[in-house]
Amino acid sequence: MLLLTLFLSLALPGTARAATAACVADAATGCINGTIRTAAGDPAVGVVLAVDGPGGASQATTDATGRWTAPVTEAGEYTVTLDAATLPAGEQLRDPASNPRTVTVALGASAGALFPLGEPTAGGGSGGEASASPEEDASDGEVADDAEVGAPVGASESGSFSWGRLAQQATSGLVFGLLLALASVGLSLIYGTTGLSNFAHGEQVTLGAIIAYIGAQTFGLPLVVAGLLAVMVGAASGWVQDAGLWHPLRKRRVGTTQQMIVTIGLSMALQYTYQFFFGGGALRIVTTTPTMITAGPVRISTTSLWSLLIALLVLGAVAYFLLRTRVGRATRAVSDNPALAAASGITVDRIVRLVWVIGAALAALGGVLMGLYLNATSWNMGGALLLLMFAAVTLGGLGQAFGALAGSIVIGLVVEMSNLVIPSDMRYAGALLILILVLLLRPQGILGRAERIG
Repeated sequence: MLLLTLFLSLALPGTARAATAACVADAATGCINGTIRTAAGDPAVGVVLAVDGPGGASQATTDATGRWTAPVTEAGEYTVTLDAATLPAGEQLRDPASNPRTVTVALGASAGALFPLGEPTAGGGSGGEASASPEEDASDGEVADDAEVGAPVGASESGSFSWGRLAQQATSGLVFGLLLALASVGLSLIYGTTGLSNFAHGEQVTLGAIIAYIGAQTFGLPLVVAGLLAVMVGAASGWVQDAGLWHPLRKRRVGTTQQMIVTIGLSMALQYTYQFFFGGGALRIVTTTPTMITAGPVRISTTSLWSLLIALLVLGAVAYFLLRTRVGRATRAVSDNPALAAASGITVDRIVRLVWVIGAALAALGGVLMGLYLNATSWNMGGALLLLMFAAVTLGGLGQAFGALAGSIVIGLVVEMSNLVIPSDMRYAGALLILILVLLLRPQGILGRAERIG
């Protein structure tokens, strides 16, 4: 009931025209929006942008928070041109070649046009590249149409260091890490009980986000109902997968390597199924503008705060289940030694089936919360996060649920804080480097146990 309460907390008609009020995307309206900040991170006020496209020409001006928005009533490609003469004194576009920008807008969705300010960078900067956390530049909830969904969206680009930016990125990293942990813990539990590296686990994350999108946007369900429906569908899919695929393969004594190859094929099949039915664009679970909270140099949305609290409660419930319940202790016994667990009277197949259900449900919940955190989902969101999940599980210790939690937090912090020193489109390189170093220096991970080979 408490989880239900927490989840609950979480149209301008006519032709496109200038607007400083928040634009709400609906069936007849699309939104183009963005946030412009100075090189020092302060709002750039009074910057004028011209929007031109199928819905007509309009003009938008940034408000006191640096935000601007323009509603459109016709889908299509729009050209957004920033008037450089209206920039604050001493400011300039980091990538002048990206002005004007072209964005594709669909009715019922939002598209972002980002214009980072600062010293021009070699190679043109990042123009419209969405960056790593939704709390900083994308505070109005925009998702660039050409941005990579499945990577955190909207943080500041890599640039000059400041303690404020450090605090912002650390906060975003903690939130991202805990949301990632929901999916990583499920992946680790499945590996621990079956020895299977499930490359289709990312698609369970995508499934949860897409079901929430269908419930909230297609059927108009409240977010809490759509989210709970997504978790139930995810749990059911875990049961169906084990009953219809993995249990028969185990019964035929198919090796884990062959099963892993099956997961790769399943992953590809599910990804392209999602793309076939839902397209390649961004899917926003919630189209309203999130409310931002400012605490010193840190800005975070209320949605992210509630997502953080839900993740903490669910992860705490999983820890209690594993440590304090009879079934949880049986799960750990199967993970440690399936043969000995079976000899002691534990029904191994029943425990494995339960783990698949729990793992898929956790992944679906992680997909819903990650879709809210990233402001959108897409057909390949889970696939984009899969590397981070494997890095977190490997860092924490293969098959160790608590290790996956610790590893996810470390990976989340590394991904977000890497924006302080490297371009945002390289943010996952740090996670890959950690994965390589762990395999070389401590293959058993943080909480794993070293084993003899041979």
